[in-house]
Order: sequence, then C-alpha cells, then structure tokens
Amino acid sequence: MQPNDYVRDYLDQAAPLVAGLDVEAIATAIGWIHEAATAGKTVFTCGNGGSASIASHLASEMVKHATLHRKIRFKVICLADNIGTMLSYANDVDFESIFVEPLKNFAQPGDLLLAVSGSGGSENVLRAVEYANQLGCRTIGMTNATGGRLKDLAELPLTVPSDHMGHLEDCFFLMTHILCYAFIDGVA
Repeated sequence: MQPNDYVRDYLDQAAPLVAGLDVEAIATAIGWIHEAATAGKTVFTCGNGGSASIASHLASEMVKHATLHRKIRFKVICLADNIGTMLSYANDVDFESIFVEPLKNFAQPGDLLLAVSGSGGSENVLRAVEYANQLGCRTIGMTNATGGRLKDLAELPLTVPSDHMGHLEDCFFLMTHILCYAFIDGVA
C-alpha cells in the first residue's frame, strides 16, 4: 500500500466514527461541566498512556482557554499530571490505586470525574470511577462501545464504536475539543 492510499484508507475509516458520535451525550457532558463550574465544583480527569494525554489536554484547555477573559472559572485537575504522586502509589501500594487514592483526598460529592480508557478495562481508571460514583460525583467515561466495564460503570458514557486505538483517540480528542470550545465559543 502506498502512503497516499494508507492516508485515504485511515481517513475513510475514521469519518463514520466521527459522524456517529453521540451528540446528545456530548451535549449532556457540556451541561454537566457547566453545572460543576457554576456550583464551584471540581472536574477531575484521568487515563493511562495516550488517554492520560487526552485527560491532561482537556484539563489544560478548560483551565486556561475556556477560562481566560471569561466570567466562568473552571477547577479542573488531571489526576495523571502528578507523576510523583502516581509513582509513589504505584511503587508503595499498587498501580491500580494511582487515581483513586488522590481522588479520595480531593473529591467532594457533586464533583465530576471524566475518565478516559480506550479499552474500557483499565483497573486504575475503573477504581476511580467506582469511588466517584459511591461518593456522589457525576462520572463520564470516554471509551469504546464494545468492550470493557467503563461504558457501563460511568453514569454518562461517551463511546466510539471502534477497537482501533488511533481512531478511538482521534474521536476522544475531538470530543474534548467540543467540550472545551462550547465554553470558548460561548455556547455554554
């Protein structure tokens, strides 16, 4: 296969996934983030690997771009951004605790957790969502539509019907930009 053919094939596979994203679910997520911000609540994000980068990107976009020069202020913390804390839990307790233990320190009822897991089965992400649900936080899960527990565990699943990690992450980034730009563009 030639590079041009590969590029076209990749884009052809991604296009229906983007077109099939759940507009109502994404709009609900925008509403929940708006409610959290106006109530002075905190939005937490988490994920592993590329999903950690997506969770971190969402936090930075919300804290800076969606807030700068605007009345609404967002308190968004990415649990994957503190490498020292993550590694100390991974080393001294277990890797599955790297998100839930810090969440226990900071989360309050009414806060929001947005968890990202392409497989939907990352135990450290699932433990954080389980805890947030028990505490009375709202939970959003970005994941695939076919596997893993995250789509069933999260109160609001934002799913992509693919197991191709590149396509999943493409759609996750697109959804995070929609969530952020709804506020940047003044829609929410």
